Amino acid sequence: MGPFTIVPVWIAQDVMVLIATVATIIFIVRKEEHPESFLMEMFCFTFLYAAVFENFATIVGYYGYGRSLLMIFNVPLTVPLIEYLVLYAGLRLTAKMNMPGWSRAIVTGMMGMLFDLSLDPLAVRQIHKGVAEAAIGRWSWFPGTTDVTLLGIPVYNFTGWILMVGFAAAFFLIGRLLYRRSGYKTWVGIVYPFAAIIASLGALYSPITAFLFWLGPFWSKGGVTEWIMFAFDTLVGIAVLAALWRGRMKKPLKLREDWPVPMIFVSFHVANILFAIFGGHYEILWVQGVAAVAQIGILALIWSRGKRTA
Repeated sequence: MGPFTIVPVWIAQDVMVLIATVATIIFIVRKEEHPESFLMEMFCFTFLYAAVFENFATIVGYYGYGRSLLMIFNVPLTVPLIEYLVLYAGLRLTAKMNMPGWSRAIVTGMMGMLFDLSLDPLAVRQIHKGVAEAAIGRWSWFPGTTDVTLLGIPVYNFTGWILMVGFAAAFFLIGRLLYRRSGYKTWVGIVYPFAAIIASLGALYSPITAFLFWLGPFWSKGGVTEWIMFAFDTLVGIAVLAALWRGRMKKPLKLREDWPVPMIFVSFHVANILFAIFGGHYEILWVQGVAAVAQIGILALIWSRGKRTA
């Protein structure tokens, strides 16, 4: 842990996330029927789940972060915050879709992966030369010699976003169901986010994760199985949309009622692409473009189906 690194582009990105977080909190307080439980979800996800996972990864040496003004030990505060915003937007979006409750976690996880394909390739290229010309990245991976990478990032990182967001979504949905069945008892709304996060961490560090990353324990990390499982996990999300959703809606998606969804899934894609262009990182534009088109395309499809339903 070193001093705060003054890098204008890093500061600008942190400010964007903080503004989006404050806006989302205001939205939750004004629009959600039981905002206290949603705010508890935000706290638990940010500080007891994402921050714990991210700090563990830095301690064992998977990757490291440059120093921002607001840090949770080794991790910038805005990292777990943006991960929560993706989770919240995904659950808000899938709540409008007529599909089985368990499948919402799969779609939310896939939306997290598409978001990350735009974000992480940019972050690892935003390198700052500090004292004595020591280079430090906004986010720096330290891949092993056998790790399979995409644009310098291990492939299992993108699968990891599916699992990290998907596990939390699944257990939050279970908690919300129990909260609703309790008649919205206050103590249940306070307790279930903590229980859900403990369960999510357990799932994240269970053998299930290694299997979905690279078919562990049958194969070890590093190899073509990482590509296979990344493709498989992505195709599962697509199959759920095609087979279980099929364009059916519970309620239409409305800008006035659901604006955090496009704020997260559209605005940040546009910002990431612009940062890449102005930073001269043209080699990542193709993957950012594919991710943005896929995610915004899904959003547009849901929007159009909702208008027909209305």
